[in-house]
Amino acid sequence: MKNKYTPFFIILLMFAYANLQAQIERVEPPFWWSGMQKSELQLMIYGENIASFQPKTDEIAILEVKKTENPNYLFVTIDTKNVVAQKFNIDFEKNGKVAFSEEYELKERKQNSAQRKGFDSSDMIYLLMPDRFANGNTKNDSQPNVVEKADRTKQGGRHGGDIEGIIEHLDYIESLGATAIWSTPLCEDNDTVYSYHTYAQSDVYKIDPRYGTNEDYKKLASELHQRNMKLIMDYVVNHWGTTHWMMDDLPTYDWIHQFPGYAQTNYRMSTQMDPNASEIDAKMCMDGWFVKSMPDLNQSNPLALNYLIQNAIWWIEYADLDGFRVDTYSYNDKKGIATWTKAVMDEYPNFNIVGEIWLHDQAQIAYWQKDSKIGAIQNYNTYLPSVMDFTLHDAVSSAFYVENPSWDKGMIQVYENFVNDFLYPDINNILVFAENHDTGRVNEIYNDIQDYKLIMTLLATVRGIPQLYYGSEVGMKGNKGKGDGDIRRDFLGGWKEDAQSAFVASDRTGLQNEYFNFTSKIFNWRKKATAIHNGKTTQYLPQDNVYVYFRYNDNQKVMVVINNSKENRTLDLNRFKENLKEAKTGKEIIGGEEISLEKPLNIVGKTSYIIEVL
Repeated sequence: MKNKYTPFFIILLMFAYANLQAQIERVEPPFWWSGMQKSELQLMIYGENIASFQPKTDEIAILEVKKTENPNYLFVTIDTKNVVAQKFNIDFEKNGKVAFSEEYELKERKQNSAQRKGFDSSDMIYLLMPDRFANGNTKNDSQPNVVEKADRTKQGGRHGGDIEGIIEHLDYIESLGATAIWSTPLCEDNDTVYSYHTYAQSDVYKIDPRYGTNEDYKKLASELHQRNMKLIMDYVVNHWGTTHWMMDDLPTYDWIHQFPGYAQTNYRMSTQMDPNASEIDAKMCMDGWFVKSMPDLNQSNPLALNYLIQNAIWWIEYADLDGFRVDTYSYNDKKGIATWTKAVMDEYPNFNIVGEIWLHDQAQIAYWQKDSKIGAIQNYNTYLPSVMDFTLHDAVSSAFYVENPSWDKGMIQVYENFVNDFLYPDINNILVFAENHDTGRVNEIYNDIQDYKLIMTLLATVRGIPQLYYGSEVGMKGNKGKGDGDIRRDFLGGWKEDAQSAFVASDRTGLQNEYFNFTSKIFNWRKKATAIHNGKTTQYLPQDNVYVYFRYNDNQKVMVVINNSKENRTLDLNRFKENLKEAKTGKEIIGGEEISLEKPLNIVGKTSYIIEVL
């Protein structure tokens, strides 16, 4: 006889099964790949009271199951060595019975993925802030699952720029001579205000929906690669945002640095290499929070560090990235950040990572580059391939002001920066720049386009990897004293309602085209200038505020002349015979004319020459 209560019990069982299935809220990484260099993969599994279950699988070896003081987490290490791409189930048992299962996938790895080549000194990097560059998809400007909505009237608000806007203007970026894009972070930032900054991330496996989707980010990389261009991700190891989903339920108390709760960094990065520093000062630099809205991650916690390593590798493999720029690199736990960097570079030996080392002393910056002899004194190696040349930035920010040079003011400031090149283990692999999203705008510091041209000449021809900040190539200004939003203005023409577009030559003013054309000419020339990419340097002491240097290799010789004086100058070229030797002529790249090297060289005030010696 049929039991009239059977449907009720079936519904009850179905409800219980559904609840068991919902036991897992997150598995991170969400998937992985077969054939990785490091075969051990640690899955972070999150769900209510998940630690009361025992994970089992017949398809793959489980090496370790680690529980923490928080029962809502399990860290399950599996061995992927010699395991082909496949989907498999992880069963979760309780009292000897399978309560529920979770499917996991190892994907097929892209061919030669491990050998991908990162950015290098043959590249020019275009730095942009996605929210302020171009709005390609107006439908994603505001999203229901994140708090802050688009409002262009707010300097610090969301303006609507997105990944689609970047893709739409890749032809423009390429025409400028750029070969790589560094975008400030794109992962979700669910702060209530100022979220466009995106350095306070709330989900590090998800692109912010106001920028697009994970697939959109992959598309950006693919579009760049079709142009033989590269994509550099701005990666943050030091901190997350207070709205990161883990902050409501930390895996361990010490997942972040606690004092308990918040304490701010002292920002004194010199304590990290100072042999005389007190322990408390060094600790407060590394462990203190950058700001109150950015909890400081504890890379000395093995679980947290491994989570960050796997997340970084996941993005490289998933999005097909060509490099990282690492924010606040020298604020991290020193041992932890070196372990993170080495793990990434072990997986991708030809990759490149540039760290933000915002210091004002070459020895202190060089300390952080891989194989530094300075770091070796303390038995420390970061394994970090590239660092940022902040001392050159400092010199550029003031040297071109100087009308009456003195012993230590004027172009001598630029010259002296290169005197200390011997400190760096790999001088060609450092990032050179005049400005970025955190500094004053170069066109605000210097109101004259002639100064801009001198600075761009310098960046395009010195050793290292040049980086250009979006908008400067059309004369964009911005006063840091008015707030960060002012140095991160919207690119003119990036929004359909803009009356004018600086993306289009016919819509630019004459002055904007002069900025653009100069920038485009020298950086497009640079693409094939091997003496600039990997050549040696000989520099001559500036005289009368005129700075001359040579870049050369076996195939090319380039003479650079920068007249920072407002007065016309005449150079006796006999002074440069050790480099010119018997050369008679040269081709001047900027103006395109042929120049005699057998007679004195006349150069107009506030003018530069890039001369290919023939």
